[in-house]
Amino acid sequence: MKKAIVFAKRNFIEMSRDTLSYIFCVAFPIVMLVIMTLVNESIPAEAEMTIFRIDNLAGGVVIFGQTFVMLFTALNVSKDRTGSFLIRMFASPMKPNDFTAGYILPMLAVALIQALCIFAAAFIISLITGFTINPLAILLLIPAMLPSALLFAALGFLFGALFSEKAAPGLCSIIISLGSFVGGIWFDAEATGGILLKICKCLPFIYCTKSVRAAITLDLSFDSFILPEIIVIACTVVLLFLSSFAFRKRMKADLA
Repeated sequence: MKKAIVFAKRNFIEMSRDTLSYIFCVAFPIVMLVIMTLVNESIPAEAEMTIFRIDNLAGGVVIFGQTFVMLFTALNVSKDRTGSFLIRMFASPMKPNDFTAGYILPMLAVALIQALCIFAAAFIISLITGFTINPLAILLLIPAMLPSALLFAALGFLFGALFSEKAAPGLCSIIISLGSFVGGIWFDAEATGGILLKICKCLPFIYCTKSVRAAITLDLSFDSFILPEIIVIACTVVLLFLSSFAFRKRMKADLA
């Protein structure tokens, strides 16, 4: 485990030196939070639309930000594979699980910092717009967002292990668009019905959004929080297994 922590520190430092990580993982989600709040303020009250209200929007933006955590995880892994760094590391006493933890743990730290920044911005906006966000919700948000952050980090790790430095970001971009559309981030997926809702429910993204949104609004009901969180955790376990397995296979192929 000590080797994994040292490797994780290296990856966290590498990402902290990348200006784009601050732009996409922190600044961009907050900008979207502000823009969608302005959109909400322009909607007539008679429309009774609540999806862009800050207490609902904040949870969706947290998940939107985590999709970029996936992107940078894929970039880090694919870049290391492209260069000679991982080849040298394969000769070290590190085990495949150390590599997995070393790439994913720093991304969880990034996702946590990201969520705290988004929550702080949402709380300030709530004071301006008059919608209430309980500051104590931060105590529930932190454990609630970790499974979804782990899910996206594992997905990025899987793409980085399987695909090249050029292909992995492109696939992540597809997931970012797909997750935004079927994850209920920018619209109420539950209200759509039909085939679209069925598609949404077949993918884990909508459950990520529901659980984090419920945490911020302090809705701890089974359907809103507990069941989505269970589904996200189950999907995360599967993705962690697949990504670790794929990385081990890739290690053997690269060393052959």
